[in-house]
Amino acid sequence: MTAVFGTKEKNVDYTMRKGIYGVTFNNGKEKVLAVRTPNGGYFLPGGGVEHDESNEICLRREMLEETGYSIDIKSFIGNASCYFLSLKGDPLLSNGYFYRVELLEKTQNPLEEGQIKEWVRIEKVEELFTHEHHIWAIKEGIHSAR
Repeated sequence: MTAVFGTKEKNVDYTMRKGIYGVTFNNGKEKVLAVRTPNGGYFLPGGGVEHDESNEICLRREMLEETGYSIDIKSFIGNASCYFLSLKGDPLLSNGYFYRVELLEKTQNPLEEGQIKEWVRIEKVEELFTHEHHIWAIKEGIHSAR
């Protein structure tokens, strides 16, 4: 069963975007890895599937692009969707697939201009993260990581 967040407005045509995201905790599991965008939004590292990529290949590519680290994919957390408006006001439905991952080695500098890798305290997640389905995945990931 997929968790669904946000409000689907009637008579609105939403563009669906499939995204694959990594949930990475520090050793004490009191912090989660986030990407902070130039406009101050906090997100899990990850993003959209390109061409015919598998979820695993997409996640490895996105984590490398956004954090500079190779990863070990530990487990599938779940699938959750969120209705929202983009910064430009476009109606979007983000269909997210979330995986618990561990960072391995830094192999390059992040490629995403202006994005900053940041460790966020778990108690700040609901306050800082932009999308409800990312918050859901972090909470679910904590339970599966124990």
